[in-house]
Amino acid sequence: MSVNDPRGPSVDNLNDRLAHRACNTKKGAVAPVVAWPDHLFVVDPAPIIAVVGRLERKGGREIVARCPTEDDAREAADWVLDRLSRLAPDLAVSAAVEPGGGQYLLALTTARR
Repeated sequence: MSVNDPRGPSVDNLNDRLAHRACNTKKGAVAPVVAWPDHLFVVDPAPIIAVVGRLERKGGREIVARCPTEDDAREAADWVLDRLSRLAPDLAVSAAVEPGGGQYLLALTTARR
């Protein structure tokens, strides 16, 4: 079908897969997104809003990105902590940069409430 047809293809933002345009429109397929900036060198960045939600509900630790260098990971850590402080000002989160497998992992940690 044409993309203009209600049965045409549309990306389901919640599941990152194709769905019918009419189905996406019905369920309001507009997921809130905080995009990682292009100047940060991160691989497999986690969706920030989903991470905030999980940390608020469960606390704990989450790996949110992989970076090729420690400097890249520290820059990403500063950026993500700034964004989290705006999204969830009452959530006490710390960031750690950990070496692993020839790369650096960016981990966020918070205490369980």
